[in-house]
Amino acid sequence: MRRILFTFTLLVAAVIANAQIVNPVNWSFSQKQISANEFELILTAEIENGWHLYSTDLPEGGPIKTSFNFENLENVELIGEVNANKESIETFDNSFQMNLRYFEGEVVFTQKVKVNGTGKVSGYLEFMSCNDETCTPPMDEEFSFELKGETAQVKETSTPEKAGSDRNYWSIFFIAFLGGMAALLTPCVFPMIPMTVSFFTKQSKTKAAGIRNGIWYGVSIIIIYVILGTVVTAVFGAESLNSLSTNPWFNLFFALLLFVFAFSFMGAFEIVLPSSWVNAVDKKADKGGLLGIFFMAFALALVSFSCTGPIVGALIVEAARSGGMAPVVGMLGFSSALAIPFALFAAFPGWLNSLPKSGGWLNSVKVVLGFLEFAFAFKFLSIADMVLDLRIIEREEFFAIWIAIFIGLALYLWGKIRLPHDSPMTHLPVSRFVLGTVVFAFVIYMIPGLWGAPVKLISGFPPPVDYAESPLGVGKSQPAGFVTEGHTSGTMALGIHTGPHGIPLFDDYDKALAYAKETGKPLLIDFTGKGCTNCRKMEDNVWVDQEVKNMFLEEYVIVSLYVDLREKLPEDEQFVSETTGKKIRTVGNKWTDFQISRYNRNTQPYYVIVDHTEKELVDGYSYNSDPRSFADWLKTGVEAFKE
Repeated sequence: MRRILFTFTLLVAAVIANAQIVNPVNWSFSQKQISANEFELILTAEIENGWHLYSTDLPEGGPIKTSFNFENLENVELIGEVNANKESIETFDNSFQMNLRYFEGEVVFTQKVKVNGTGKVSGYLEFMSCNDETCTPPMDEEFSFELKGETAQVKETSTPEKAGSDRNYWSIFFIAFLGGMAALLTPCVFPMIPMTVSFFTKQSKTKAAGIRNGIWYGVSIIIIYVILGTVVTAVFGAESLNSLSTNPWFNLFFALLLFVFAFSFMGAFEIVLPSSWVNAVDKKADKGGLLGIFFMAFALALVSFSCTGPIVGALIVEAARSGGMAPVVGMLGFSSALAIPFALFAAFPGWLNSLPKSGGWLNSVKVVLGFLEFAFAFKFLSIADMVLDLRIIEREEFFAIWIAIFIGLALYLWGKIRLPHDSPMTHLPVSRFVLGTVVFAFVIYMIPGLWGAPVKLISGFPPPVDYAESPLGVGKSQPAGFVTEGHTSGTMALGIHTGPHGIPLFDDYDKALAYAKETGKPLLIDFTGKGCTNCRKMEDNVWVDQEVKNMFLEEYVIVSLYVDLREKLPEDEQFVSETTGKKIRTVGNKWTDFQISRYNRNTQPYYVIVDHTEKELVDGYSYNSDPRSFADWLKTGVEAFKE
């Protein structure tokens, strides 16, 4: 009985140990003949719930994209590129400061080929997957096809769009809707309401006709702006918009565009369309009927362009960064906000008496929007600066600029600054006083960012902590024995470099272990990845904690092993893994195999503490964004090392 119990315990332990290796994406391969000499190679990925598989289209500097490598083609010619059966989900990632695309659930990739008689295709695909807490390293999956001209059909897979994409579009719609509400309160749009009422009072002879005309007027406004979004998408293309969004010159162009809009809103000049366009549309509107109402909506769009143009431009900028149908969805949201009140006032002109009168407050709204567009322009400038690595707008400069802009906005709201077209103000309204105080409080909140504080409320807007003049924070320096790049004081251990928040790191395991022995400290192994979002979250939210940072600097030698490095190993260093049976081709493959074979794990981030004999001192640590928990784990490691 004891032997059976002992055996059962070992089996349970083995199952638990094996459970540490995750494989959230299962691949299957099939083929379908589509003509006498053409086939479709079908590569299907089944993705576990809660996980996502990165797309084949990702910008440089992000996670590892899914890629297909066709190595051996016997009597086979590839036709076009690999295509997915559905649109990928897209979100903006604050850690990488870029849009990332991924798939959830099931996705089917197809590659068309032309066969000359009997053919064979073989190769391998590379992919990376993540969930909300961890990521797998880049993984390989080999495939092969024999194409003999059989006519057996494979059932095609059709999977509906996932909710993540819908959520992204809803957020774009909501933001654009708010932009439309803001546009209503500008001096170019608000005064159009009485003109609308006057027009429809003449057009609508009965209450029923008034309601019908009002609805058509609102629909016409929506149609006009949605057409604009559709044209933008059609001209540039959904994928091109996504690629452009991370292009430095594209971001620079949008920054300059926002500067022009901001100065226009502040009263430096007005952006107006040729008067001949407006007059021509007005004449069409005078004809009446449904066509006349449509041209009345067109006239509204043209007349209000000097105010709505900058807002529409800014919305299209953000929508372009999301790609896909985002510009269309954005214009639908913006135009809906404009259309609803105009349609209601057109249908029920008596409501006009309930509106506040036009006045200087309309221009104030316009100026406030100008300050905001001025601030957002520097966001796009900083992205271009980071991509080009010019280091002109580093983290400190960004905060200094934003602090200055929002101080100016607070002073404007308090009436200390007057701009062109502002009306004289005899007293300070309560609304402006309260809003100015909120803006000034935001300024005070940003000030510590100049000295290296995380300022999480606007995380994703300023450059990351390591893109700064003082990555450690102003007035702080490396501990004795370490130096940062560009400095010569102290001594630098061979192979060490400055990592996030100025923490000294190794990237070579053997050198790190040797230095740990030399300094008498335990070795902390950081299994990470360049494209691991959750690894960046740990660095941004946990490593920055002062207690954690002090322990890193004083108690540990740290080595960061990147499992997604694509650098090829020399031929004589490549090998077949005894653990997985796969060929180890790259540096990243080497560290992945090291993690699996030593610690039976294949997800990142993952932290291990070892002594000088490479014995694991405490259980490993996975993703947990609580700095206190991580600090306690580090303390346990130090205590175990000293025993």
